Order: sequence, then C-alpha cells, then structure tokens
Amino acid sequence: MAKGRKNGLYSGISEELSALMRTGWADTERHDLKADDQAPYAARRRAALSARFPGERLVVPSGNLKVRSNDDTYPFRPHSGYVHMTGDQVRDGALVLEPRADGGHDAYCYQLPRDSRDDDEFWTGPHAELWTGRRRSLAESERVLGLPCRDVRTAAADLAAARTGAGAATRIVRGVDPALEAAVSTDEERDAELEAALSGLRAVKDEWELAELRKAVDSTVRGFTDVVGELSRAIASSERWIEGTFFRRARLEGNAVGYGSICAAGEHATIMHWTDNNGPVRPGDLLLLDAGVETHSLYTADVTRTLPISGTFTPRQREIYDAVYEAQEAGMAAVKPGAAYRDFHEAAQRSLAARLVEWGFIEGPADRAYELGLQRRFTMAGTGHMLGLDVHDCAQARAEEYVDAVLTPGMCLTVEPGLYFQADDLTVPEDWRGIGVRIEDDLVVTEDGHENLSAGLPRSADEVEEWMGRFAG
Repeated sequence: MAKGRKNGLYSGISEELSALMRTGWADTERHDLKADDQAPYAARRRAALSARFPGERLVVPSGNLKVRSNDDTYPFRPHSGYVHMTGDQVRDGALVLEPRADGGHDAYCYQLPRDSRDDDEFWTGPHAELWTGRRRSLAESERVLGLPCRDVRTAAADLAAARTGAGAATRIVRGVDPALEAAVSTDEERDAELEAALSGLRAVKDEWELAELRKAVDSTVRGFTDVVGELSRAIASSERWIEGTFFRRARLEGNAVGYGSICAAGEHATIMHWTDNNGPVRPGDLLLLDAGVETHSLYTADVTRTLPISGTFTPRQREIYDAVYEAQEAGMAAVKPGAAYRDFHEAAQRSLAARLVEWGFIEGPADRAYELGLQRRFTMAGTGHMLGLDVHDCAQARAEEYVDAVLTPGMCLTVEPGLYFQADDLTVPEDWRGIGVRIEDDLVVTEDGHENLSAGLPRSADEVEEWMGRFAG
C-alpha cells in the first residue's frame, strides 16, 4: 500500500488501484504544433544577451509556485527575463546559455516533462497532470519554442557538475529558483549585472512586442468603457464593483490584470496605490481608475482616467483636472526620439509647479519651486515609467539605459502626472481637500515623435463628460 497524504481521507493506494490507473490511456502527443510567432524574436533577444556575456554560462530561471495558504498557491507568474528570452511561461523551468569556444552560446530550456503513466505520479504527485492540467512534452516544447528542451529534474545536478568541473564561469538570476541558485557558485555583483542586462534589453520593443502592447491597450479601453457603463451599479455597491467589472474584461480578452487595479473613489483618489477598493462610490465625487489588461503573452497596459461619478465635473474638480491635463500635454510633447528620457517628467512637473504657485499653495517663483521639488507635496510620484512585460518595465536596468537614456524609437512609456490634495491637508482650502486627479496614457516613441496607444480614451474634461454621457449607466 502506498502512503497517503497527511489527514487525507484515503490511507493509501492499493496495488490493484495503481495497476488500474496505469492502463487504458490514449497517446495524446501532439505532432501538429508549430513554432510560436514570438520564437524568432526571442532568438534575436537571446543573441543580444549572448553578445553581452561571451564565454560565460547564463542561467535564467522561470520561477516556482509560491504558497498562499497551506497547499493553496498564488497564480504563477514567470520571471519576465525568462519570458522575454524564450516566449515561454512554464513554472519550474530555466533557460541556460552554454558558452561555445567561438564566443557565442548554445541555448536550451529546462522544463518539467509530461508525467509518465508508468507510475502513480501523474495522478498523485505534487505536479500531477490529472490535478493541474496537461503540460507540453519536451518534444512539443522544442517545436513551439525553437529550443532544445531538457528535463528540469536534472538541472540542479547538471549545474552542480558544471560548477565543480573546469570551464566557464556562471551567472544566474537570483531570488527566482532557490534550488538552481544553490547548485551554482556565482558572485552576487556579477549576477546583478545579468539581471540588469535582461532588464535593459527590454527597453526598446520589437514589432511583435508593440503589437502585444496594442492588444493590451485596446482591451483596456474596452474595460474602462465597461466601468462607465456600470457606474450606477457601483454607486449601489462599492469600488469592488468597479474592480470586478474591469477584471471581467481582463480575463475575457487577456490573461488577467497586469497589476492590482486602483479603483479609487472620493478621497481614496489621493492615495497613490489604493488597491483595497472597498469604499463607497458617491455621486459628486471623482473616480480615479488606474488599470491595465495583461495579454496572454504577459504584456500589460497601464492607463488612468479620473471620472466625475455623476457625469459632470464640479468647477473645482474641473480646475484641478485641467491643470493635470495641461501638465500631461507638456509631458507628452517632450516624448520624441533624441530627447532625454527625463524631459517628459521635467516638462510635466514644471507645469504643475507653476500652477501650484499660481494657486498660492507653494512659494514661487515657479522655477525655484520646481528646483526645490516643492510641488512634490501635491504630486508625490514621478511622471511615468517604462512599460512592457512588467507594468514598471526595465526597472533593474542600468541608469544609462533608463532614466539617463535618450529616447529611441520602440521605447514604450507612460506619462501620468497627477495632483493629490489629502483630506487632512490644512494648507489648502477645504473644498480642495480629498480631491485626487491623475491622467495616464501609454506612449511608444516613433521615428518622428510618439504614438499614443491609449488615444481611444478621452482625455480633456469636455471629452470625458461627453463620453460618459454616451456610455454611463
């Protein structure tokens, strides 16, 4: 009798049951699979990574499941560097670039193969396919990815053997797969350089990635329209209704949301990362909705609109909204090839600083206020970030490839200025308190300027009111 799980209702597996479970299964190997559309692009990305580290072994794990509670796990999300270099999304996998004598690399993937029907693992094991669903076989993955694939159950031993033998030094992305990390002998600083390179190589998107980002943004536009159409139900319920409405669109058309949706009504709009989404939705207040659909390939949009719940801005709300809109216009105008990455942030922040001086909330002149950062009391965050596989993409890239870089066609970034007047801020008049406004769009740098991928959503106050008048429920 095989041993059963602790506190399980079955004490074990009889020999007769084991024999019964191993017989009568059809051959389901798929021979009709073709290379994924992303495969040639992933190959070029691997070539670029290889060129940065000649003569070195590179290990990029996909990651493992993380426990949420007891034997329940969080939904799996692979490491973005692994996805970018392979186009794959398996858990417990790894990409290895093995150096060749000519300075290049041979690439292969470690993956968990399909369960054999010759033992009980396929229906009792920790990764049992009858519990979690069919996996691709190694042969199937090779056809889809255009990469040789090996059994990940030998990966730690293989890497340990390479460590003890003479040959190439190894770098690994740390903090992703503890077992693989323990199998290699590496230097933390050198490993960080690999992580930075993987992040930096995502700064300029190829045509396949830009198509995925357009899909993500288009679905997001539809999700925002869904929310406007269900505002009356949200008023009768809470911010949770808004969150669920957008999530439904994300799951219908993509993988999920790309990050925790911010569905912030009333004074919650002044909280930069409000994701509890459990507050009331009241007519007369504003709703700040910051949300993005993530495609099946894991590229995400990141869009924000601030909407008058009743359909019309009050004079004070419109005054604040117009100031943020003007700042965004200034920031977007600075997004063009050859400009410094920081230019859009500086343009938007200078605009906000000037308006805050005009209102008497910070001491001028405006240039001095900006240089001292005084506007940050009411704006707090930077004006945007790169976008792609991660909502804050390329975050580990070297500064010269990100904030100190020059904008290049194919870079994708958000422009998202905001003003946030906290409910307990005694430095502003009472009718300003509890109002938060942010407008965010997703831009890609083009040869002659930029393209606003999220232009399908209205931005100006008049356009927002007209749009809501057509769709609001």
